[in-house]
Amino acid sequence: MELNTNHSPLDETQRKLLDELINTLTPEQQYWVSGYLMGQSQTAQNEAPASPASENQAAPNEAPSSTSGVAAEEEASSSEGEKVSAPDAEPLDVTILFGTETGNAEFVAEQFYDKLKAENFNVSLYDMDDFKPADLAEQQYVFVICSTQGVGEPPINALDLYEYLHSDDAASLEGVNFSVLALGDQDFANFCQAGKDFDHIIGELGAHRMKARVDCDFDYEETANQWMTEVLELLTQIQNDASSSSKTLDSTAEEVTLDFEDDADTTITESSTTTPSEYYTKANPFQAKVLTNFNLCGSQAEKEVRHIELEIKDDDNTYEPGDILGVIPENDPVLVANIIQTLGWDAQADTELADANDTTVNVKDALTHHFEITKLNPNLVETAATLFGNDDLTAKVADKDWLNAYIEGRDFLDLVTDFPARTLEPKQLTDLLRKLPPREYSIASSNKLNTDEVHITVSTVRYQAHGRDRKGVCSVQLAERTEPGDTLPIYFRKNKNFKFPFDASTPVIMVGAGTGIAPFRAYLQECMHVGYSGDNWLIFGNQYRNHDYLYQEEIEDMQDQGFLNRLDLAFSRDSEHKVYVQDRLLENSETVYDWLTNGACFFVCGDKEKMAQGVNEALHQILVKEGDLSDEEADHYLKKMLKERRYQRDVY
Repeated sequence: MELNTNHSPLDETQRKLLDELINTLTPEQQYWVSGYLMGQSQTAQNEAPASPASENQAAPNEAPSSTSGVAAEEEASSSEGEKVSAPDAEPLDVTILFGTETGNAEFVAEQFYDKLKAENFNVSLYDMDDFKPADLAEQQYVFVICSTQGVGEPPINALDLYEYLHSDDAASLEGVNFSVLALGDQDFANFCQAGKDFDHIIGELGAHRMKARVDCDFDYEETANQWMTEVLELLTQIQNDASSSSKTLDSTAEEVTLDFEDDADTTITESSTTTPSEYYTKANPFQAKVLTNFNLCGSQAEKEVRHIELEIKDDDNTYEPGDILGVIPENDPVLVANIIQTLGWDAQADTELADANDTTVNVKDALTHHFEITKLNPNLVETAATLFGNDDLTAKVADKDWLNAYIEGRDFLDLVTDFPARTLEPKQLTDLLRKLPPREYSIASSNKLNTDEVHITVSTVRYQAHGRDRKGVCSVQLAERTEPGDTLPIYFRKNKNFKFPFDASTPVIMVGAGTGIAPFRAYLQECMHVGYSGDNWLIFGNQYRNHDYLYQEEIEDMQDQGFLNRLDLAFSRDSEHKVYVQDRLLENSETVYDWLTNGACFFVCGDKEKMAQGVNEALHQILVKEGDLSDEEADHYLKKMLKERRYQRDVY
């Protein structure tokens, strides 16, 4: 490590001495030195005589008025001739910044805030959108908690800070201590890329990385808790070192106990922030009874799309249009049996789960309910190379191109078939496989209309790859192994980035393809139920009108009753020239532009890679054509719409 001295007051000799010292220190020793120096600095400040002009001036970060009474009592006690031991060092100033798309990063940030407040740190929590980027250089300790969206992009609320840090205007951050917690999903390329980018650029700008970045997979809770615990320990150590260094004790002083009421801000607790829809979680799902389960598509359709209605009679189950329903799935029993047979294991053999209690279950139960077995990722295959005792696999994983090509479209059965595991034991599954992720679906119903029900629209995934039939974990479970009367473990998740305005002065344009119709059905149901008849325009697309026009009768009834002002359809396979929803946008570019300039909110739901990208490109073209904007101006306009929540996307 070499000290960056662009803005340093050290001369060359001092810099070299400090470099030599730093290069011999472990990270833990560096943290201790940091705290020690801070304590020495605080001691010097405490011992320095106050000038008359400054004695009655508030500190830059003056405590709230509720604490001023405490200072007054302390001063009064001293004036009566009683000696009070010198106060501890001032609490460390800690800043938490979160960038979130689905709310997970915000949830972790709030937990971290609570932990720090409970330990009396001076902590501030900011949505990145609410934080002035130029103020970052003035912070003492900064912790970034950020998710990744799209293809490695930062969340919408993180864009301003992200762009500032990567611009020529970014200030030196040499006085800042920081760490990054990145949230992502290993199933996607550019895993945790936004967090990685923040970590890299903040370090490049000179900040001191007090703890290495931690990347979280979808099951982030345990990893995030460990990161928070370790950071809290570091901060506590620094605080204690600073306190020890700054404390001046008078051996003859009598200890004075000040009796005052603690008026500090109340710590936000889980119970005070939990809304009814958040009572049930991934770890504590609600067992919902299946009421209805049928195929929405015609018998000749190439696709199978299930409409599923679940009973949720419970005061703790509520939701809004745009929210998400999570389903805890089970793996295909046939696939589980084939894996156990290929490994040559006893299905009843014990294995442990990587949970807080190290729960023991049998192999069949573990592979059915707890571990993901239908997808591979580089980390899994690399770990397998260390556990399988297979020389061929060990040699191949060194080739990253081979590794990335191999995992595409393959699952755990492929891996144990292609590279027989000679040394793998059941107890090692927890070291090899990640947890089985829940599947999340856009809710397709209005809670106000369906008070004891929730509906979802699920496309059944079936395909062939590498000589085998493949099935979607949850979608095929729902299609083939779920009947009315069965129960499913579910939970609700708020989706603050996909909220409808319900404002007569705000037109709404909705673009959905396939199951992307779901949240728009929920919204239009609610419009009908509450009697809201604002300007609503739906553009829906699928393959064939006769087979794939999902919820046709309902949609056309909504149009007839005036709750849907305009309806445009795009069925790609009904004509020689394929027509998609983005084509309908371009065909109506003048009208789209008029709606946008009149304040319309624009919603997109469906496929992330093709449909959502095509819609975004169509919007860009419309702005250039109808608004006479440059490409750069059109990009700025769309970005502004995103930040203002006038352009919202629920894509997958």
